[in-house]
Formats: sequence, C-alpha cells, structure tokens
Amino acid sequence: MHKLRLLLIAVFFVSTALSQNFVRLEIKSLPSYHTPNENIYLAGSFNNWNPADEQYKFKKDNSGNYFLELKLPAAQHEYKITRGSWEKVECKKAGDNIANRILITPSITTIQLSVEDWADHITKKVKTSTASKNVHIIDTAFWMPQLKRTRRIWIYLPENYSTPQAYRFPVLYMQDGQNVFEDTTSFSGEWGVDEFFDTAFLKSCIVVGIDNGGDKRMNEYNPYDNDRFGKGEGDKYVDFIAKILKPFIDKNYRTARDKANTFIAGSSMGGLISFYAVLKYPKVFGGAGIYSPSFWIAPKIYDVIKEKGKKVKASLYFYVGKQEGVEMVPDLLKVFQAMAKVSKSKMTTVIRDEGKHNEASWRKEFPAFYNWLNFSKN
Repeated sequence: MHKLRLLLIAVFFVSTALSQNFVRLEIKSLPSYHTPNENIYLAGSFNNWNPADEQYKFKKDNSGNYFLELKLPAAQHEYKITRGSWEKVECKKAGDNIANRILITPSITTIQLSVEDWADHITKKVKTSTASKNVHIIDTAFWMPQLKRTRRIWIYLPENYSTPQAYRFPVLYMQDGQNVFEDTTSFSGEWGVDEFFDTAFLKSCIVVGIDNGGDKRMNEYNPYDNDRFGKGEGDKYVDFIAKILKPFIDKNYRTARDKANTFIAGSSMGGLISFYAVLKYPKVFGGAGIYSPSFWIAPKIYDVIKEKGKKVKASLYFYVGKQEGVEMVPDLLKVFQAMAKVSKSKMTTVIRDEGKHNEASWRKEFPAFYNWLNFSKN
C-alpha cells in the first residue's frame, strides 16, 4: 500500500509538470515614443531566450493593445520583453537593466505589463573597462576561412607568463568572447574569468575568447540546420577552432599543445557547440565546460553520441540551473546518460537549485568548473 501511495504521488507530480496552463499577457503601457506598428516579442526560459521568436510575437486586439496568449507547463518561468533583439530589450526609465520577470504557472492566468523604456533609446553611460591588464586583443578581424568572415579574438595570459622560468600553459577556448573578460562589451555582465585567474592559487591557464557572430550566433553554434534559424554552421565553426585558431595560438604563445591541456567551454548555444567540438575532435580537446547547453535545438546530437561518443575520453563538466526552464535539466541528464553508455570520459553533472540562464550564474560556476577540471584531467 505504501508503494502504491508513492507511485500515485509520483504520477501526480509528473502529470502536473507536463500539464499545459493558459496565460494571457497584456501590455498596458509603453514609452510615449513607441511606434504603434512595431513588433514586440517575449523571450524567456520557455523559448531559449530567443528575442525574435515568431511563435512568441505579441498580437493586437481591437483597441490596438498588445497581447499574447501562451500555453506553459506548471513551473516558474523567467522572461523579458523585446522589440526583436537584445539591443532593443525593455529597461528602466534611467536605462538600467531590469531583472528577469517571473511568471509562475498555474497560479496566474492574466498578467498586465508596463514597459518603462527600450534600451536602444537610452544614451548609454560610458562604462569603465573591467578587463585585467593580462587581457589582450589578438585581432579585431581574425579571418575564419571556413566561414569566410572575421571575428575579434581575445587572450588572457597568466600573471607569470613573461617570467623566464615560466612553463608552457594549458589553453581554454571560450565561446561568446564578448562576455568572458570585459563588462563594456558584454550583453548582461561578464564571467570575470580574468579576475578569477589573477587571484587563483591553482595552476593558471591561457584563455582564448572568441566573439560570437551576432546574428550568426544561432547558426555558428549549431551543427545542424534548423527550420526557425536556418543553416547550421557548427561543423565549420569547430573546424576553425581546431584547424586554424589552435595552431595559431600554439605557434605564437607558450602553450602546452597536447590534448590533456586543451579545453573548451561555453554556455547555452555555446555549451552545445563546445560539447560538439569534443565529439568531433576527441584527439584535440581533453576537457569541456558545458554550461546550460541548448540541446533542445539539436536532437540529432544523440546520433553523434552513438557514432562518436566511444572515441571521447575527456573531462566533461555538465552544468544547469533549475531556474532555466522546465526542459533544461531533463535534456542535460539525457545527454549525460547517453554519453555514459558509450564513453569512458570522466564526467560530472552539477544542477544548482538557484541557477539561472545568465552570465551571473555562469560566472559563479566557473571556479568550480576549473577546480574540478584540474583534479580530473584524463
């Protein structure tokens, strides 16, 4: 009888989590300068924070007011309102960023919203650089032959890099380079990787930050074509890192070039492409930080795991926060389990109750990742 009761409770919670709840969002006030015919979108944990998702575009009622009707699973969801890009996201009247809005289903069915201002209409305050003196820009237009475009590349050199007795250093390649070292170029705060290494007692590391491609990000960080975002360029992107960028770094800097000292990391779509890079180049990358990976957009990743996972022997750090979206934790665990069946890699999964899909959460997690990496290298 006790087991039956537990089973019924489990079924209840599963059915509750999977049930769809209707929510209506109504925008009651907008900035006075807002153009009436301009599109407004919802971006949140339920659509991978896509700022221009046509499925989450507000409609207009007979009075010309914006509204959006949703069906969402029972959970806590986070979101913001945009006009089609993160440069046009809502903000406070003075231009300061606002915290993510919270929507808890099924407790609320109709929500009335007010937008104080749009970020692109605010005169930006001049920010002071937060990059360490050990951060440098290699090139503002580094040529990517596979993709036939250029990219800014950053590098962090450890404090003792220039000393005569210094050894060769491990290298960590990181996606979304704008957010790695510098607050003035970041979307919503930097990771503080340079500050961490400047003060860490562990063996330091060279860090290479590769800027994302802006409107090309969803393509470059996805190995597969997608009906919504277009042609996947992930294969060419990881080819660039492995065949062009890494040889350049190894030639021009004092690096430990072997697999055991070559790592890759990224978050969201950057987490997806970092994991894919390890699958495609198992002899190049010996470890990866796979933060909040967007596995939802790449269901074919399971076929690649079956095909190539057995060749991977690396240190894989999977991270996700419970506040990121209802599918994020199950998707990550599913990939982890698929890898565990075929790979002899050293792997760990970290699930934080308070973790959100933002730079602040990933910054907080970075020291734990690097500490784990140092003690688990294959």
